Amino acid sequence: MPAIPYWRLSSFYLCYFALLGATAPFLALYFDHLGFSAARIGELVAIPMLMRCVAPNLWGWLGDRSGQRLLIVRLGALATLASFSLIFFGTSYAWLALVMALHAFFWHAVLPQFEVITLAHLHGQTSRYSQVRLWGSIGFIITVVGLGRLFEWLSLDIYPVALVTVMAAIVAASLWVPNAHPVEHVERPAAGGFLRQLGAPGVLAFYVCVALMQLSHGPYYTFLTLHLEHLGYSRGAIGLLWALGVVAEVLMFMLMGRVFARFSVQSVLLVSFLLAALRWLLLGNLADEPVVLIVAQVLHAATFGCFHAASIAFVQSSFGARQQGQGQALYAALSGTGGALGALYSGYSWKQLGPAFTFGMASAAALAAAVIIATCLIATRTRSR
Repeated sequence: MPAIPYWRLSSFYLCYFALLGATAPFLALYFDHLGFSAARIGELVAIPMLMRCVAPNLWGWLGDRSGQRLLIVRLGALATLASFSLIFFGTSYAWLALVMALHAFFWHAVLPQFEVITLAHLHGQTSRYSQVRLWGSIGFIITVVGLGRLFEWLSLDIYPVALVTVMAAIVAASLWVPNAHPVEHVERPAAGGFLRQLGAPGVLAFYVCVALMQLSHGPYYTFLTLHLEHLGYSRGAIGLLWALGVVAEVLMFMLMGRVFARFSVQSVLLVSFLLAALRWLLLGNLADEPVVLIVAQVLHAATFGCFHAASIAFVQSSFGARQQGQGQALYAALSGTGGALGALYSGYSWKQLGPAFTFGMASAAALAAAVIIATCLIATRTRSR
């Protein structure tokens, strides 16, 4: 079996998710620093997520049709850097909305295509995906802790400079990655086109659950930093709390091979949804208790680590080689749809109805996903008898 370019793949994940570590905890904080209301912050944060509804499917179709996935990754990274640099020319709501839309259109072209390249390099060793992907979590940790400390010493006015620096690193990492193309496994022949494979039992239900899970993350990614700052936590401590969640995620990625050896993908998804419902209730009602907050952040191991690894495995097993890009793109697109709706509703409810209600709605969404996936599990076991 050919050698896996482990460090080249890992370096790209490190840089790519370093950008997420710079945006998820601090983007809303930067908009608050500029003086925008909670509703406007929710809208601005939702725009990049909305672009995930369109961009991944367009680029996924192009990647499957042309086979030039690595070229799409590199051009997408470069265009992300160029379009986000427009932020230095204005800070009005309309201008920032344009910047958020433009850079997200290209940024969301990158990861689904890179996931296909990574899985092609792994030559069917799906369990090794988590060992590569964990470097993305490490990149997130480095950025969130570093920026948390930096913003205690310096003004948030330097925030755009930090983001542009990380985006330049993504471009550099993309140039170091070798290309690879997915091949169809002999034991699983192609079962028709993308739409036919999408109609296989449980596949559509899985994608509905993806949207619900990401909707439930809306208040977390949009307002957690502002929520904790309001409760009296320092920015450095908030950065460490974000990092704690991702450390738990990294440890879970390292164990996912053993988890999948004992449990089905659907079972892992079910547990992830149930723990997400619990986590949002804790954050909405008891985040002022440090011990409870730590427990809630450790649950990130399940609500993102288990969920994402299981989702990637589900998509790979559900689609043929020629539909992998579209399958990953649909996963990204519905994640964006759910995330955008979550950011929007949390922006409108945060001031009027409060954090407890906003996170309570998130908990209900995760619980609905658990019910759907449990129903699919029962149906699958009934058919197999």
